[in-house]
Amino acid sequence: MLAPTHITYHKIAHTLEVTWPGESYSLPAELLRVYSPSAEVRGHSAEERKLQIGKKHVGIRQIEAIGNYAIRLTFDDGHDSGIYSWAFLKDLGQHQDRYWQEYLTELKIANASRLPTIPVGQWQPPKDKQ
Repeated sequence: MLAPTHITYHKIAHTLEVTWPGESYSLPAELLRVYSPSAEVRGHSAEERKLQIGKKHVGIRQIEAIGNYAIRLTFDDGHDSGIYSWAFLKDLGQHQDRYWQEYLTELKIANASRLPTIPVGQWQPPKDKQ
């Protein structure tokens, strides 16, 4: 598979733009994170796949070339073990709607959220002034 001609990360939008001759995809960092090809996320079989929750605001911290066939993404939540081949990136782009719908359905079934959780004890109401 041919390497993309351009890969651009849009930090504010949290999207990775991947361009090949004649086609371009804007992949949200959240989608890339929840479908990471790493064993940590995918496991070693479909049954071992772990649903990623709370990743709505995840961003990409670093993009590293892996030979001439892939990139490694380091996310701001610390995840950095997925190697994204050109074919995998193209598949995500071409079938992005289906992948999003599957992810949202899995979250609903698990009664989980895209929003990160706030640890208990972090917020305290203001004290009344007397």
